[in-house]
Amino acid sequence: MKILIKLPSAEAMTMEFDHNMKAEEILNLVKDKLVYPVYGCKVDNSYRGLLHNVHRDCTVEFLDIRNQAIWLVYQNSLVLLYLKAVHDILGKDVLVSINNSLNKGLFTVIKTKIDQQTVTAIEQHMRELVRQNIPIQKMHMKKSEAIKLAASYKQAETCALLRSIEYNDDVEIYSLDDEVEIFYNFLVPSTGYLDKFELRLYRNGVLLRYPHPTNPDVIPYFEDQKKLYDAFSEATKWGQLMQVNYVTDLNEKISKGETKELYLLQEALHEKKIADIADSICQRKSRVVLICGPSSSGKTTFAKRLCIQLGVNGLKTLYLGTDDYFVNREETPLDINGEKDYESIRAVDTELFIHDLQKLLNGEEADLPKYDFINGKKIFGERRVKLEKNQIIVIEGIHALNSLLTEGIEEREKFKIYISPFTPISIDHHNRIPTTDCRLLRRMVRDYQFRGWDVKKTLSGWSKVRSSEDVNIFPFNSEADVFFNSNCIYELAVLKKYAEPLLKQVLPVDAEYAEAQRMLSFLRFFDEVKDENIIVNNSIIREFIGGSILVD
Repeated sequence: MKILIKLPSAEAMTMEFDHNMKAEEILNLVKDKLVYPVYGCKVDNSYRGLLHNVHRDCTVEFLDIRNQAIWLVYQNSLVLLYLKAVHDILGKDVLVSINNSLNKGLFTVIKTKIDQQTVTAIEQHMRELVRQNIPIQKMHMKKSEAIKLAASYKQAETCALLRSIEYNDDVEIYSLDDEVEIFYNFLVPSTGYLDKFELRLYRNGVLLRYPHPTNPDVIPYFEDQKKLYDAFSEATKWGQLMQVNYVTDLNEKISKGETKELYLLQEALHEKKIADIADSICQRKSRVVLICGPSSSGKTTFAKRLCIQLGVNGLKTLYLGTDDYFVNREETPLDINGEKDYESIRAVDTELFIHDLQKLLNGEEADLPKYDFINGKKIFGERRVKLEKNQIIVIEGIHALNSLLTEGIEEREKFKIYISPFTPISIDHHNRIPTTDCRLLRRMVRDYQFRGWDVKKTLSGWSKVRSSEDVNIFPFNSEADVFFNSNCIYELAVLKKYAEPLLKQVLPVDAEYAEAQRMLSFLRFFDEVKDENIIVNNSIIREFIGGSILVD
């Protein structure tokens, strides 16, 4: 049996075996060549756990947490370890919710009284379980048995989800000693893999923190992200208002034909929040509004809806796009791979941008450039602008919160907004929906609808987009005066209709097949919304599925 082994950050090699091998056994033969710990692999373009039995000629690619799917594998495995420790310390009847990503970790809520001493005891017990290197076993259950298991843990939402999904009467269950849980992806083979984590008592819950893909060996420095916490808290309240906390709640509303009310309430919440932000800008007398957010967060629609609300307050707006300030293409900086890096702040002519911004704020006329993307050059003379009375500048772009873009402009002049779709619903108590996956679905639908990209191009470029966000966007969100949640609580059920056929076109021979299958597996939880015609034409989701009155 001949196997081509691909190692992250190392050379490829071919190995031959005369018998079947677990992926973990092969990994142990090449560990000394690896920079970071491995938690999963791809076997011929399909994600597999390390206990996968390799029994034929194939390619095995070992993966660490720099891969999004494997990062989620580490998180889910750590959650199982955490649940085991909580139940050992506090008792099996204690309910634990895994809520959302926060402070480079997961924000969790333990439904009983806890203090620092309790959290310390849970963390110490987790470390003891890691030291013991206890196997994490995968089992198969009939659906009826899995429903009984979920019911014993008082997880009504899991029971409903299992009933609704078309399984072949086969549900994968994971156990760690007497802790038995349902996860919807594979986990690591044993607790010994989970040696990098920390617990922190935080607000009304506990932070379960772990390494970030940018530095897979280190627990990130703790930075209190109060505004992000408040944004997720607001998202949770929105979910409660709409009576949609779990996927099954959304599916039930779809089956009962109650989506119209859901659409209208979601848009009302968005509009009220945008109006409140516009009021705050007026009260502050800010002259420059800066809007920043990661890819597919809905910045364009939000910016235009905000301009309308500012108009309601009697203010005129001048939109200033940072894309028109790209340096000439031959001056574009290169990334570590020698490719043009259009995401870098150095790809923007910040000197000219600041110069024009200061002229406008000083009441002078500025010759604003228009970027010719075909020839890669700025064109001047087509947009000579001078601010009118009661006119403010609205700037939208990925670098909007980076101080280098507005250097020399007084802070009192600026109002800073960070926008992202903070998902308020979960699959169940222990399986959350990553915001990153929601944005990826938005992007692949928009890329296909409006850019002519096939889904493989979007999937292959996503890791580069994410890496850029870690450098250019996320470090600056703490600068924001306000966070705006652009999530539409129903959107995954709407996006499914568009995304699922695209993902099914990705073939097993394609490098993007594993990621396509992961997203398809995720989408299976959602009932599809067949008719979205009653979604209003200024909704943020229209930016991605089409029909927007605000986005060309």
